[in-house]
Amino acid sequence: MGLGKTIQLLALEAHRRSEDPDTGPTLLLCPMSLVGNWQREAVRFTPTLRVYAHHGRERLRGDALRDRLAVTDLIVTTYTTGSRDIDELSGYDWQRVVLDEAQAIKNSLSQTAKATRRLRAAHRVALTGTPVENRLAELWSIMDFLNPGILGSAELFRTRYAIPVERHGQTEPARRLRAITRPYVLRRMKT
Repeated sequence: MGLGKTIQLLALEAHRRSEDPDTGPTLLLCPMSLVGNWQREAVRFTPTLRVYAHHGRERLRGDALRDRLAVTDLIVTTYTTGSRDIDELSGYDWQRVVLDEAQAIKNSLSQTAKATRRLRAAHRVALTGTPVENRLAELWSIMDFLNPGILGSAELFRTRYAIPVERHGQTEPARRLRAITRPYVLRRMKT
Protein backbone atom coordinates (compact mmCIF):
# COMPACT_ATOMS: atom_id res chain seq x y z
CA MET A 1 0.00 0.00 0.00
CA GLY A 2 1.13 3.53 -0.70
CA LEU A 3 3.79 2.61 -3.26
CA GLY A 4 2.10 4.37 -6.18
CA LYS A 5 0.94 1.30 -8.08
CA THR A 6 -2.45 2.81 -8.96
CA ILE A 7 -0.98 6.09 -10.17
CA GLN A 8 1.67 4.35 -12.27
CA LEU A 9 -0.88 2.15 -13.98
CA LEU A 10 -3.24 5.07 -14.65
CA ALA A 11 -0.33 7.11 -16.04
CA LEU A 12 0.60 4.21 -18.32
CA GLU A 13 -2.98 3.96 -19.56
CA ALA A 14 -3.26 7.71 -20.19
CA HIS A 15 0.13 7.85 -21.92
CA ARG A 16 -0.66 4.89 -24.15
CA ARG A 17 -3.93 6.45 -25.23
CA SER A 18 -2.32 9.84 -25.89
CA GLU A 19 0.03 8.08 -28.33
CA ASP A 20 -2.68 5.90 -29.90
CA PRO A 21 -6.28 6.97 -29.24
CA ASP A 22 -7.55 3.74 -30.85
CA THR A 23 -5.91 1.55 -28.21
CA GLY A 24 -8.35 -1.09 -27.06
CA PRO A 25 -9.67 -1.33 -23.52
CA THR A 26 -7.78 -2.57 -20.49
CA LEU A 27 -9.43 -5.03 -18.13
CA LEU A 28 -8.52 -4.56 -14.48
CA LEU A 29 -9.50 -7.13 -11.85
CA CYS A 30 -9.36 -6.24 -8.17
CA PRO A 31 -11.07 -6.96 -4.86
CA MET A 32 -14.53 -5.39 -4.52
CA SER A 33 -13.22 -3.00 -1.88
CA LEU A 34 -10.96 -1.34 -4.49
CA VAL A 35 -13.40 -0.81 -7.39
CA GLY A 36 -14.50 2.60 -6.07
CA ASN A 37 -10.90 3.56 -5.34
CA TRP A 38 -9.89 2.90 -8.96
CA GLN A 39 -12.84 4.97 -10.18
CA ARG A 40 -12.02 7.90 -7.88
CA GLU A 41 -8.29 7.82 -8.64
CA ALA A 42 -8.97 7.74 -12.38
CA VAL A 43 -11.23 10.80 -12.14
CA ARG A 44 -8.70 12.61 -9.97
CA PHE A 45 -5.48 11.85 -11.86
CA THR A 46 -6.54 10.87 -15.39
CA PRO A 47 -9.89 12.57 -16.01
CA THR A 48 -9.78 11.85 -19.75
CA LEU A 49 -9.70 8.10 -19.14
CA ARG A 50 -13.10 6.54 -19.80
CA VAL A 51 -13.74 4.08 -16.96
CA TYR A 52 -16.53 1.53 -16.67
CA ALA A 53 -17.12 -0.45 -13.45
CA HIS A 54 -18.38 -3.89 -14.46
CA HIS A 55 -20.01 -5.52 -11.46
CA GLY A 56 -23.35 -6.07 -9.79
CA ARG A 57 -26.57 -7.49 -11.17
CA GLU A 58 -27.01 -4.60 -13.59
CA ARG A 59 -23.64 -5.13 -15.32
CA LEU A 60 -23.71 -5.21 -19.08
CA ARG A 61 -23.59 -8.39 -21.11
CA GLY A 62 -23.58 -9.42 -24.75
CA ASP A 63 -24.00 -6.66 -27.32
CA ALA A 64 -24.49 -4.01 -24.62
CA LEU A 65 -21.09 -4.85 -23.14
CA ARG A 66 -19.45 -4.94 -26.58
CA ASP A 67 -20.89 -1.50 -27.37
CA ARG A 68 -19.71 -0.12 -24.03
CA LEU A 69 -16.19 -1.47 -24.52
CA ALA A 70 -15.96 0.40 -27.82
CA VAL A 71 -16.06 3.66 -25.84
CA THR A 72 -14.19 2.53 -22.71
CA ASP A 73 -10.50 2.76 -21.89
CA LEU A 74 -10.50 0.93 -18.57
CA ILE A 75 -13.01 -1.63 -17.36
CA VAL A 76 -12.73 -2.33 -13.64
CA THR A 77 -14.25 -5.50 -12.28
CA THR A 78 -13.86 -7.77 -9.30
CA TYR A 79 -12.14 -11.13 -9.21
CA THR A 80 -15.50 -12.71 -8.39
CA THR A 81 -17.32 -11.06 -11.29
CA GLY A 82 -14.41 -11.77 -13.61
CA SER A 83 -14.58 -15.45 -12.72
CA ARG A 84 -18.35 -15.56 -13.16
CA ASP A 85 -18.20 -13.76 -16.51
CA ILE A 86 -15.04 -15.45 -17.77
CA ASP A 87 -16.73 -17.07 -20.76
CA GLU A 88 -17.71 -13.64 -22.05
CA LEU A 89 -14.63 -11.69 -20.93
CA SER A 90 -12.25 -14.26 -22.41
CA GLY A 91 -13.91 -13.65 -25.78
CA TYR A 92 -12.26 -10.22 -26.07
CA ASP A 93 -8.73 -9.29 -27.01
CA TRP A 94 -7.73 -6.83 -24.30
CA GLN A 95 -4.99 -4.25 -24.70
CA ARG A 96 -3.91 -5.06 -21.18
CA VAL A 97 -5.13 -7.25 -18.35
CA VAL A 98 -4.19 -5.97 -14.91
CA LEU A 99 -4.50 -7.82 -11.62
CA ASP A 100 -4.54 -5.53 -8.61
CA GLU A 101 -3.75 -7.32 -5.36
CA ALA A 102 -2.41 -10.10 -7.57
CA GLN A 103 -1.89 -12.36 -4.59
CA ALA A 104 -5.53 -13.29 -5.30
CA ILE A 105 -4.16 -15.78 -7.84
CA LYS A 106 -1.37 -17.20 -5.67
CA ASN A 107 -3.13 -20.57 -5.63
CA SER A 108 -2.74 -21.66 -9.26
CA LEU A 109 -5.51 -24.24 -8.85
CA SER A 110 -8.13 -21.74 -7.67
CA GLN A 111 -11.06 -20.81 -9.88
CA THR A 112 -9.83 -17.20 -9.94
CA ALA A 113 -6.32 -18.14 -11.13
CA LYS A 114 -7.67 -20.47 -13.79
CA ALA A 115 -10.08 -17.81 -15.04
CA THR A 116 -7.45 -15.06 -15.28
CA ARG A 117 -5.17 -17.30 -17.32
CA ARG A 118 -7.95 -17.62 -19.92
CA LEU A 119 -7.90 -13.87 -20.64
CA ARG A 120 -6.16 -12.77 -23.86
CA ALA A 121 -4.16 -9.54 -23.79
CA ALA A 122 -1.30 -7.80 -25.55
CA HIS A 123 0.15 -6.95 -22.12
CA ARG A 124 -0.32 -8.33 -18.61
CA VAL A 125 0.42 -6.59 -15.34
CA ALA A 126 0.26 -7.88 -11.77
CA LEU A 127 0.17 -5.30 -8.98
CA THR A 128 0.74 -6.33 -5.41
CA GLY A 129 2.29 -4.89 -2.30
CA THR A 130 2.18 -8.31 -0.64
CA PRO A 131 5.44 -10.24 -0.92
CA VAL A 132 5.54 -13.95 -1.62
CA GLU A 133 5.91 -15.31 1.88
CA ASN A 134 4.61 -18.83 2.15
CA ARG A 135 5.57 -20.90 -0.86
CA LEU A 136 7.45 -20.33 -4.10
CA ALA A 137 4.46 -21.86 -5.89
CA GLU A 138 2.72 -18.51 -5.26
CA LEU A 139 5.40 -16.78 -7.32
CA TRP A 140 5.02 -19.41 -10.04
CA SER A 141 1.27 -18.78 -10.24
CA ILE A 142 1.65 -15.01 -10.66
CA MET A 143 4.51 -15.37 -13.14
CA ASP A 144 2.56 -17.96 -15.13
CA PHE A 145 -0.23 -15.42 -15.53
CA LEU A 146 2.22 -12.70 -16.59
CA ASN A 147 4.36 -14.75 -18.95
CA PRO A 148 2.99 -18.27 -19.40
CA GLY A 149 5.67 -20.92 -19.42
CA ILE A 150 8.59 -18.72 -18.40
CA LEU A 151 9.20 -20.82 -15.30
CA GLY A 152 8.12 -24.09 -16.90
CA SER A 153 5.23 -26.23 -15.78
CA ALA A 154 4.15 -26.23 -12.15
CA GLU A 155 5.77 -29.65 -11.66
CA LEU A 156 9.04 -28.64 -13.31
CA PHE A 157 9.12 -25.47 -11.18
CA ARG A 158 8.50 -27.50 -8.05
CA THR A 159 11.34 -29.89 -8.92
CA ARG A 160 13.78 -27.24 -10.15
CA TYR A 161 13.19 -24.48 -7.57
CA ALA A 162 10.61 -25.04 -4.84
CA ILE A 163 11.93 -28.29 -3.36
CA PRO A 164 15.63 -27.36 -3.51
CA VAL A 165 15.04 -23.91 -1.99
CA GLU A 166 12.23 -24.55 0.48
CA ARG A 167 13.14 -28.04 1.65
CA HIS A 168 16.91 -28.08 1.28
CA GLY A 169 17.84 -24.39 1.59
CA GLN A 170 19.90 -24.44 -1.61
CA THR A 171 21.08 -20.99 -2.69
CA GLU A 172 21.99 -21.69 -6.34
CA PRO A 173 18.39 -22.46 -7.45
CA ALA A 174 17.22 -19.36 -5.55
CA ARG A 175 19.84 -17.25 -7.35
CA ARG A 176 18.75 -18.63 -10.76
CA LEU A 177 15.09 -17.94 -9.94
CA ARG A 178 15.89 -14.35 -8.94
CA ALA A 179 17.86 -13.86 -12.17
CA ILE A 180 14.92 -15.08 -14.27
CA THR A 181 12.22 -13.08 -12.48
CA ARG A 182 14.12 -9.86 -11.71
CA PRO A 183 13.51 -8.23 -15.15
CA TYR A 184 9.76 -8.62 -14.61
CA VAL A 185 9.58 -7.22 -11.10
CA LEU A 186 9.51 -3.54 -10.21
CA ARG A 187 10.13 -3.64 -6.49
CA ARG A 188 9.74 -0.48 -4.50
CA MET A 189 9.98 -0.04 -0.79
CA LYS A 190 8.32 2.61 1.32
CA THR A 191 11.71 3.85 2.47
